[in-house]
Amino acid sequence: MKRPRQILTSPLLPSGVEIIVPPPPYEACTFVDKILVYASSLIVVGSPLWFYGGIIYLYRKWKQYRALALISKEGDVAVDDNNDHYTSSGESSQERPDHIQRYMKYKKLTARYGGALVMLLLISIWGPHRSKRLGEWLHVRKWRLWDAWLNYVGFTVLHDKGDHGQDTKPPSHREFDPQTSPALYAFVPHGIFPFGLALSCLPERGYEHTWGLFRPVVATATKLFPLVRTFIAWMGGVDASRSAVSSVLSQPTNRLARLGISPGGIAEMFETYPKPGFHPNDEAALLKHRNGIFKLALKHNVPIVPVYCFGATKMFRRVQLPQFIETLSRALKISLCLLFGKLGLPIPFRQRLMYVIGKTIWPSLANIDPSDLTGEQFDHRVQQMHDAFCDEIVRIFDRNKGHYGWEDKTLRLI
Repeated sequence: MKRPRQILTSPLLPSGVEIIVPPPPYEACTFVDKILVYASSLIVVGSPLWFYGGIIYLYRKWKQYRALALISKEGDVAVDDNNDHYTSSGESSQERPDHIQRYMKYKKLTARYGGALVMLLLISIWGPHRSKRLGEWLHVRKWRLWDAWLNYVGFTVLHDKGDHGQDTKPPSHREFDPQTSPALYAFVPHGIFPFGLALSCLPERGYEHTWGLFRPVVATATKLFPLVRTFIAWMGGVDASRSAVSSVLSQPTNRLARLGISPGGIAEMFETYPKPGFHPNDEAALLKHRNGIFKLALKHNVPIVPVYCFGATKMFRRVQLPQFIETLSRALKISLCLLFGKLGLPIPFRQRLMYVIGKTIWPSLANIDPSDLTGEQFDHRVQQMHDAFCDEIVRIFDRNKGHYGWEDKTLRLI
């Protein structure tokens, strides 16, 4: 049975802002919670390092012992007139058993490292463990691990309905339930690692009383993160291609046509300090030329719900690399980024994540079928949605940055 959604208010917040999930006390994050966060972050966020490093290590070991086994097997053998055998090093036949033992030892080690290498590659490529049903069977969304993460980041959710305390009304012929109706939840900003999007859809405690269950839209590059790829599969992740997203939004079942996306994508992670031209007090949202999600929303007549995640850009820091690295990263659509957290490790800094839900952006269609629109009419309505979304993101940022402690911060739309 679905529990009622509890709404709180506070005189310290701007008018029209409701507290959906209050921040947990600082001491709610116990020592055990921190250990769980540190360990899981090293394993998951650091997976490219240990996974690909492990492949290189296993391959080098396999190659080393294979060469030693071949040397032991194919050593030169000298035969004297009495048919007494000698090894190339002058060992007599009396010592030959030790030579054979070395060969057998190297052969076993070659097979061991080779088997481990093949197994690791098969699991990463094939991955039957990535079945969504397996994730449901494991009750992955209810793991104690996620409570530790939400306590660590002080998970907080607000709903900013504006000065009049009212969200935008859906068209007269439609009803909208934020937890079940088809929608595109757009989370800004992406961050160096998309903790904002991940913690909004993976833990049951994160979505249960807020935006409801949805499927995350993820970059193809996430396949390079072995364990991240597994969790995404368990959540029913959708590839960030237009055809894949369009296919999901066209599903007749309402529960499936609910997606969460970070519009700025991987490119947005480079548009922050320490990039030249940015100040430490600048926050950036890569939105000015991002019309893709608005075209899809209009095509399938689904609303977009803007969500700003305060603190998402401060979980990790990054080293500013040469410009060609950023260009290459954009071209390959992978995050070639040198990041660091606590102690220089892939462990996020403890930063409170405060999600602020803005007013729903509805396609301006009335009773018009999107397919009946001409190209110019369609583009005009797309631009209307885009402009409304950008204005709403700026509004909820400016109205809520003060009580987050970011009075001096400025949001730049790029």
